Amino acid sequence: GRVERSSELRIGYFAQHQLEQLHSEDTPMEHFQRLDKRATEQSLRDHLGGFGFSGDKVESKIAPFSGGEKARLVFATLVYQKPNLLLLDEPTNHLDLDMRHAISLALQEFEGAMVIVSHDRHLLRSVTDEFYLVADQKVDAFKGDLEDYRNWISDQKKQESQQITNSSANNVGRNDAPANSAQSKKEQKRLDAEKRKLLQPLKNKLTKLEKQMDQLTHEKEKLEVLLASPDIYEEAKKEQLKELLQQQVKVVQSLDDTEQQWMELSEELESA
Repeated sequence: GRVERSSELRIGYFAQHQLEQLHSEDTPMEHFQRLDKRATEQSLRDHLGGFGFSGDKVESKIAPFSGGEKARLVFATLVYQKPNLLLLDEPTNHLDLDMRHAISLALQEFEGAMVIVSHDRHLLRSVTDEFYLVADQKVDAFKGDLEDYRNWISDQKKQESQQITNSSANNVGRNDAPANSAQSKKEQKRLDAEKRKLLQPLKNKLTKLEKQMDQLTHEKEKLEVLLASPDIYEEAKKEQLKELLQQQVKVVQSLDDTEQQWMELSEELESA
C-alpha cells in the first residue's frame, strides 16, 4: 500500500518495551532535562506533578521504580511531546485503578487521532469510536461495540460446532467408504471424545464467567437506577452517594475484568 504523511504529523508511541528503555540511573527530572534542555526546572516539576511525580520522587533514581511508575513516566514523556497521533500498545498495563481512570480521562480530552491495542475494556469503552477486527490474517472494520464483539465470538463458536456436527453426520452417512473406514471412524470418535474431555473444564469456566457477568450487569443496573435519583445528591446523603459511587467503580471494574477473561477464554476455545 501507500502511505502519505503530513509534514505536520507528530506521532506519539507507547509500548511496554519502552519501560525498559528508560535510563535507570536517571531521575525523572534528569530524564526530562535530557528531553528539553531549555525548559525550566519549575515547568518540568509542574508537568511531572500531573503524573504523580512530586517532592523527592522527582529526584529519585528510575531503577527501583515499579512497572506502574515507569509507565506513568513514559506517558508523561509522550504528552510533553504534544503529538497529534497516538499509537498505544496496551497502555494501561501495570497501572493501578486510579491511574487507569486518569489516563482514560486524559485520552478523552485528546484532540488528535488514536490507534489503541488493548485488553482494557473500560479504556476501550471510554475513548474509542471505531473497532477493527483482526482475524483470519485480515484487519477489517468491525460494525458494533464490545458487546457485539462478544456476541460475534459466541456466534463463531456455534458455527464451528455446527460444522463439526455436520461433518460427523456426513461421514456416518457415506456407504462407499473403504473397508477400513469403520476403524477410522472409531479412532476419530475416540479423538473427539478426548478433545471434549480436555475442553470441558474450559467450557465449565466459561459458563461460570457468563453467570458472573449476568450478576455484575444486574448489580451495575441497580446502582445506575439509584444514582439516577435526584434525592441521592442532597447534602444529607453525601456519604451514601460517596459509597454508591465507590460501589459503582468496583462493579464496573469487576465486570470489565470478567468480560476480558471471558473473551480470552472464548478465543482459546475457538483456536483449540
